Amino acid sequence: MNVSPLQKARYEYSPKLPGMLRNGIADICVKEGEATQSVADQDKISALFPNTYGKKEITFQKGQNTSAAKKQVVGVILSGGQAPGGHNVVCGLYDALKATDKDNVLYGFKGGPSGLLEDDFIVMEDDYIDQYRNTGGFDIIGSGRTKLETEEQFAIAAEVCKKHGITAIVIIGGDDSNTNAAVLAEYMAAHNTGVQVIGCPKTIDGDLKNEDIEASFGFDTATKTYSELIGNIERDCNSSKKYWHFIKVMGRSASHVALECALETQANVCLISEEVAEKKMSLSQIADQIADSVEVRAAKGWNFGVVIIPEGVVEFVPEFSVLIGEINELLAGEKAAAFNALENWDAKYAFIEKGLTKESMEVFAILPQAIQQQLFLDRDPHGNVQVSLIESEKLFSAMVGAKLAERKAAGTYNGKYNAMHHFFGYEGRCACPSNFDADYCYSLGYNAFMLIQYGYTGYLSKVSNLSAPAEEWVAGGMPITKMMNMARRHGEDKPVIRKALVELDGAPFKYFEAHRKEWAENTCFTFPGAIQYFGPSSVCDLTTRTLALEKGE
Repeated sequence: MNVSPLQKARYEYSPKLPGMLRNGIADICVKEGEATQSVADQDKISALFPNTYGKKEITFQKGQNTSAAKKQVVGVILSGGQAPGGHNVVCGLYDALKATDKDNVLYGFKGGPSGLLEDDFIVMEDDYIDQYRNTGGFDIIGSGRTKLETEEQFAIAAEVCKKHGITAIVIIGGDDSNTNAAVLAEYMAAHNTGVQVIGCPKTIDGDLKNEDIEASFGFDTATKTYSELIGNIERDCNSSKKYWHFIKVMGRSASHVALECALETQANVCLISEEVAEKKMSLSQIADQIADSVEVRAAKGWNFGVVIIPEGVVEFVPEFSVLIGEINELLAGEKAAAFNALENWDAKYAFIEKGLTKESMEVFAILPQAIQQQLFLDRDPHGNVQVSLIESEKLFSAMVGAKLAERKAAGTYNGKYNAMHHFFGYEGRCACPSNFDADYCYSLGYNAFMLIQYGYTGYLSKVSNLSAPAEEWVAGGMPITKMMNMARRHGEDKPVIRKALVELDGAPFKYFEAHRKEWAENTCFTFPGAIQYFGPSSVCDLTTRTLALEKGE
């Protein structure tokens, strides 16, 4: 196989482990903490998970290994969207498994959870594993979004495990995937299958975190990748001095990616969805906020700048959410066919005008026509608007243009305004992992096997103290049920892992809030550059600004 020089060098990189995991598995023991409870809805969650609820958090430390010696046959699954470092979780799991007993076996189920249900797998060997060390992507076994949630699926999974003598399953995924891991663990325990289930926290969106999980893997690499691109654009617009760049980044449910990129690059404007919701900001108010920066900078002769927009921001605008609800109702059932049969947009617009409330029509009327039409053309299988497909970067650039035209007519603005648009998403999902993610993910996989070896199930692999050097990281585990609460899903109350939103009273946002006026009015761009793999630790092992600020650094 042909590989680049960098890829070859990354194969040879030895990930750093927490100190207590470095000296061999024989010298690791368990320290138990307090019993846990779910973040909310304790009675309901405990009733749903009678065999796995309320377990104790645990920490690994140096000491005599007291785990029972037995052959381990482990299955691993990559679930959901790709995130840099996933391969290293598998490699860390494999190395720990083989270091304990060379006869231990690792099955990689292909294509996500469906691979387990379809008994589609590869048995991992050294030559195969070595091709994927410290590389991006999930192509080692592929991923998928099949949910493990029905009794029939659980029974099939248990039968496949029994067929191959599998003693444990490791599910590498985000909040939905680890919710599935918790439910599968409960089923396996309730039916005395002898199969343990362990989860690993993955998502580039950064919303799988809490007091125990300091960071989900992939967030570091993805935000560094996006920040490099944003920094490049900042340098370009500071050179040409004639464009405003509107850049949408990943993050539909939370704005962690946008905030981290803003902290890394000091862009002129960054929207934070959680703040939009808290302040009940309208589309017009958001456009005015951006237009204010354009106007102030134009007065200084700077007709250029950068705006960062989280992917899901429009869903946090109260008036827009109401509009979407009314549109879904307007086209429910047979009414959609009547609408689609209309010959032209003028006729369709009249239909819309009759069907919306006065308040929602006012919101609809200020949208650019392309966005108006998109709201009615792109439907999901249930007939609803696909909000995630709305090109919010183009929406806000057009609205800002309209605001500036009004200001120019009023004589308060006399600058030039030209907009460019970007969406950074897939560019970061499979990037070659940073040293941090390579180390963190390898540690998560290694640690996952320690949880298996000590007989734990329904636990999430946990590595903390992440802002310190890897030697000082702390490895252990926490019951997945600790992160859960009940939420409405498809008309039913379901146990889910609570998503972590940007905390408006947290240190990262407070730092951003304290500096954003200066960034909006002046050219304070910073240029992070490409991810560095070789060189001083202060550069190569640098953590995210978010994590550093959360740790008071």
